[in-house]
Amino acid sequence: MITERDLIEAREAFRLLRERIAGVIVGQEEAVEIALWALLARGHVLLEGVPGLGKTLLVRALARALGLSFSRIQFTPDLMPADILGTNVFSGDGFRFLPGPVFAHVVLADEVNRATPKTQSALLEAMQEGQATIGTETHPLPNPFTVLATQNPIEMEGTYPLPEAQVDRFLFKAEVGFPNEGELVEIVRRNTEGAGIRLPEPVLSADAVRRAQAVVAEYPVPRPLLEYAAALVLATHPESPTAPEAVRRYVQYGASPRGSLALILGAKGRAFLAGQHHVGVEDIQAALRPALVHRIIPNFRADADGVAAGQLVDEAARAVRRP
Repeated sequence: MITERDLIEAREAFRLLRERIAGVIVGQEEAVEIALWALLARGHVLLEGVPGLGKTLLVRALARALGLSFSRIQFTPDLMPADILGTNVFSGDGFRFLPGPVFAHVVLADEVNRATPKTQSALLEAMQEGQATIGTETHPLPNPFTVLATQNPIEMEGTYPLPEAQVDRFLFKAEVGFPNEGELVEIVRRNTEGAGIRLPEPVLSADAVRRAQAVVAEYPVPRPLLEYAAALVLATHPESPTAPEAVRRYVQYGASPRGSLALILGAKGRAFLAGQHHVGVEDIQAALRPALVHRIIPNFRADADGVAAGQLVDEAARAVRRP
C-alpha cells in the first residue's frame, strides 16, 4: 500500500531530477517529460529528430541524474544480435556469459533504424520481455530498465525502417525539435565557456525509481476516463462509426490496444509529475500525440496530400466527446 509519505518523497525526488536535467539540457522540456513518463511506466521511448539536437546528451544526463547505469549502442548495418545481448565466452573453468550493452538500466539505441531487422528484433525482444536468451539460458535485465531509441526522420538511405508491429512496442514517441534563437544562444554559451557541459550529479537511485514506479502504478483513474481513452483509440480506426471523415479518408490502420495503455500510463506519469493526486482529462489529452502518433498508419492518399499522422490524431480527438 502506497502511503502519502511515499507520494511526497517520490514527487520531491523527481522535482529535483527535472531541475538537474534542466541544468544540462536547454529546452526540450517535452522530450524530457515524455522520457520520464516512460521511465515511471516501465516503458520505452522512440526519439525522432535530426542530428545534433542533443538526443544523446539528454539520455546521458537522465541516466546520470537518476544514478542508474547507462550504455549506448550505435546501430549500424553490420551490428549483430550478440553485439547487443552478449555472448558465452570460454574461460579456464568452462563457458561463462559476457553481458552485452543491453544489460544497463538506461540504454540509448542510437539510430535504431540503421541496423538489420534481425538485430532490431533482438533489442525489441529484450524491451518486451525484460530478459535476454543466449543459447539455452535466459538472463534477466536490470530493474528498472528503459530503452530510448533515436532515428533521423530526414535521412532514410541505407536504413531499415522499424515494422509497425515493432514500433508499437515503444510506449511513446517524442519529437525532438530544433531550438529557438534564445535556446540556441544558451546552448552555444554552455558548450564554449569554461569546461563546457558537465553531467549532473545523481539525485536518485534504482530503489528510489522503483518506489516512484510503484507510486504511479497506484494512481486512481475513474472509469469515465478509461472509457475516454478507449474511445480515442477507436476513433483512429477508419472502420469505426465514431471515426471522423479525415480518419476514414487517410488512415489505413488505426492505433492498437497498446495505444489505450499508453494513454493511461502517460496520463498517470503526467499527473504525478504535476503534483496531482489523480488523473484528469487534461493528462490524457497531453499524452495523446506521444501515445498514438506512431501507432497510426496513414495510407497512400495521406502521403500524396501531405497529411501527417499527428494531424489525424488531432482529428480523432476532436471527434470524441470529453467526459
